[in-house]
Amino acid sequence: MKKNWNDFFDMLIGHEGGFTDDVHDGGNKKGDGHGNEGSTMWGVTAWNWAHYTGKPAPKDVMKALKKEDVEEFYKKRYWDAVSADLLPSGICVSVCDLCVNAGPKQAAKLLQRIAGVTADGSIGPMTLKAVHDMDVKDVLHKYYDSREHFYRNLKDYDRYGKGWSRRNKETLEKALELVNE
Repeated sequence: MKKNWNDFFDMLIGHEGGFTDDVHDGGNKKGDGHGNEGSTMWGVTAWNWAHYTGKPAPKDVMKALKKEDVEEFYKKRYWDAVSADLLPSGICVSVCDLCVNAGPKQAAKLLQRIAGVTADGSIGPMTLKAVHDMDVKDVLHKYYDSREHFYRNLKDYDRYGKGWSRRNKETLEKALELVNE
């Protein structure tokens, strides 16, 4: 839902934090596509930032990014990619947060399975209608459970799982808060 963008972005930045160049993070292994080592700032990998801006993104560029610099990136690449403005309040936040972790197709497919529509990875009119016809809190709890299952099946769960599970829980709490507003 459109009115939830600012709440989502604030929550996201809290989850993503600042600079990291963790060599175990798969997102950092690509570098920035210009021969530079990988790093991440505010959850945006150097590879993604370089492709978004069309410029190299070495570590000094990444370290200098402010959260305001990445807001439009997140809006276009994730929020808009899952039609979050059209989803019910709360659901938009849960779907978009997983979108950031797993990509738009995975986030959409998870929602589509819960809604009982074809899981093609693209949120369109059929998915939107099905989701709007459902109880929002029920969808949120099912999405939380499905997301947790998704995380637990990732090869890096032993390394990052505790953080992913905490993030999933905090996202559910924020989503439910938005439903009750």
